[in-house]
Amino acid sequence: MKSIGALGIAFMAAGLAIGQQAARVDDAALKSAGSTGADWLTYGLTPAETRFSPLNQINTTNVSRLGLAWSYDLGAGGGAQEATPLVWNGTLYGITNWSVVFAVDARTGKERWRWDPEVNQDAVFPKICCGVVNRGLAIYQGMIIAPIIDGRLHALDAETGKPLWEARVAFPQDNQTITMAPRIAKGKVIIGVSGGDRPTRGYFDAYDAMTGRRAWRFYTVPGDPSKPFENASMRKAAQTWEGEWWKNGGGAAVWDGMAYDPEANLIYVGTGNAEPWPEHLRKTHGKDNLYVCSVLAVQADTGELKWHYQMVPGDSWDYDSVQHLMLADLSIDGRQRKVIMQANKNGFYYTLDRITGQFISAQPFAQVTWAKGIDQKTGRPMVNPEANYGAESISISPSAGGAHNWSPMSFNPATGLVYIPTTTGSSFTFASEEVFAPKPGLTTGTVRPAPTPTRPPPPAAGPAPLEGSGPKGALVAWDPVAQTMRWRMPGGGGIGGGTVTTAGNLVLQVVNDGRLLAYSADKGEKLLEIQTGLRGGMGPPITFQVDGKQYVSLMGGTGTVRPRIDAAAAAANQPPPAPVAPPRLLTFALDGTAPLPGASR
Repeated sequence: MKSIGALGIAFMAAGLAIGQQAARVDDAALKSAGSTGADWLTYGLTPAETRFSPLNQINTTNVSRLGLAWSYDLGAGGGAQEATPLVWNGTLYGITNWSVVFAVDARTGKERWRWDPEVNQDAVFPKICCGVVNRGLAIYQGMIIAPIIDGRLHALDAETGKPLWEARVAFPQDNQTITMAPRIAKGKVIIGVSGGDRPTRGYFDAYDAMTGRRAWRFYTVPGDPSKPFENASMRKAAQTWEGEWWKNGGGAAVWDGMAYDPEANLIYVGTGNAEPWPEHLRKTHGKDNLYVCSVLAVQADTGELKWHYQMVPGDSWDYDSVQHLMLADLSIDGRQRKVIMQANKNGFYYTLDRITGQFISAQPFAQVTWAKGIDQKTGRPMVNPEANYGAESISISPSAGGAHNWSPMSFNPATGLVYIPTTTGSSFTFASEEVFAPKPGLTTGTVRPAPTPTRPPPPAAGPAPLEGSGPKGALVAWDPVAQTMRWRMPGGGGIGGGTVTTAGNLVLQVVNDGRLLAYSADKGEKLLEIQTGLRGGMGPPITFQVDGKQYVSLMGGTGTVRPRIDAAAAAANQPPPAPVAPPRLLTFALDGTAPLPGASR
């Protein structure tokens, strides 16, 4: 880690410049974030990550009047827009491709500042697993905390955009990048590191929010057993591995889902899949491979593991468990339970006790063939024997993309329903390399491209996919207590866009074909459909209120590909990629009249 300038002087100056307003976003403010709905102070709106807004100015009776209030051009682009903007003190803060951070007036869209971390794009691009994306920011004590895709973590003055400190979390030379949104827990910045399908060892860190100094690190899989284990958790995990797993890193990257319970002082983190994918190539048959495909609960002060729950022991299907983690208090079997919930990539919706990690229930919300179900006593999956593959290829559902991926869901306490962007039916043909030969920077151990299946698929469980040969994406309204689907509407999928729900009995959804949709939260009646023209790479919507007026904002569009790629295509006598929608931030309000080029209702 390095300081920028004289750290102490910088903070004194920042404190004078920011004044008393910035001090409002402290631990107490974040604990109650989302209670009024006016600001959007953290990635999931609330520490529980519910994405439920108490605002109701826009509701089922008038949402059809929603129109564009203003727009802001995000820049050149080069990747999907996956970020959730933040709103504080009348300013909207966002992050776009190549980790460019911006602040605009939330009323008008007028730019207040813009900061470019000047990532070395040519060097970093080949190291990125899954797209030039960033999912969000954090705000704390007058600072915007920005994750940089090349492994840096920056604190910027919220008023001016000037850098205050910098920390080095990861190095792209190690095939690790940062794409997730940081969270704040008890004065610490919590951030995980991407590196899926690469020879990496997963981890997440805590940094002192005021200085950028690292407080602790938690590795998600054990390292070389010939060296001392970092803690008792790693010693325990090593007993569930065999062979020389550490030479390929082990996997379990942390690239999305987190939540924080300030009362329990627990941080919840989802972990990714193991490397390589096929269990037999890891030579750990029948072992769980902790802590891949798991939810971990650690103490905010020390990073000590309090409990873990593993969704897919010994995973062979790339079923990361990093999806949106959500906290709620639910009445289950006549008893009030503090729960943590996840609509997993593997097609099952999980409800766990968030204090103890005890399994409560899980049922499929999409088509599943890898498992018959989840044992409701043990919480372990009942894997279909046919789903275990080798050199013979077999089609398994869900696909490696998942029934639900990074797209945020939301929970409405009035309806008791969770709204999940879902791919209702998908599959991927798995076949193992006969001899594991890791390619540069890639350690899946599966045959690419996927071959034609040579074995019949296992029997399917869960709701039937949407009919038709086209996309099978849907918005699923799920009852987490009864573990059943209440309604389902076509559109969207597990990757891209996302939802927010409000006290106006609304669910607002963004889908990758560029549409903004509104449904009644209780019945799923479609009330609004706007084609924004921002096809591809859509981020989740947010809602906020400034000067008594409620707004809805979203980011979308992919923009131009980096010049180096265009030059490479020209050198190979290939046409450059087709033009795509330039990335924009769009903000809507009732009776908004700003023009929306290329859009239609």
